[in-house]
Amino acid sequence: MRIRLKPRETRFFDLFGVAGTNIVSAVTILREFVSAPLEQRTDLARRMHDAEHAGDDATHEIIEQLDRSFITPFDREDIYRLAVRLDDVIDFMDAAVDLAALYNPEALPDGVDAQVELLDEMARLTAAAMPRLATLRDLTGYWIKINELENDADQVYRRLLSWLFSGELDPLTVMKLKEIVDQLESAADAFEHVADVVHSIAVKES
Repeated sequence: MRIRLKPRETRFFDLFGVAGTNIVSAVTILREFVSAPLEQRTDLARRMHDAEHAGDDATHEIIEQLDRSFITPFDREDIYRLAVRLDDVIDFMDAAVDLAALYNPEALPDGVDAQVELLDEMARLTAAAMPRLATLRDLTGYWIKINELENDADQVYRRLLSWLFSGELDPLTVMKLKEIVDQLESAADAFEHVADVVHSIAVKES
């Protein structure tokens, strides 16, 4: 019986690993986008859409595997929540890129670079944590660091808002840029939600 359960467990961990790797790919595209000239934005937005679709595929595969599995490595609800939270991260990044491509501002605020750098670090930490779900070891540092980075992202976001509402820009530009930075802030929040689920799983299984 133990031998039969192992492939099912391994499959979930493999799929979470795929989702984590795809998030790193998406944030790499995001980094390119925020520094790219205007004429390259459309192509990068298309690449981000592809990453978002790949994230959807990974989520659907995890849920299908959940439906097929009688025994799961941890609570079914937690597996579902983790899959959805991972998908949320890319959805927010894709929304930010999509809005920036549609509005096509000449330049994004300087603070956006700081937002993206933090998202990049959070993505790499999250991808590295996914394989450790198999043993649930060495994960405490992961969710602590993610929480610290999310706090840093909050500070960057507040500084961006302060600048946006300083009166330097016309109201329409403020509205457009705020929508973009809001999505990036939501992506940082989504990383913290992923870490919260991992923390919950570790507590339940300890």
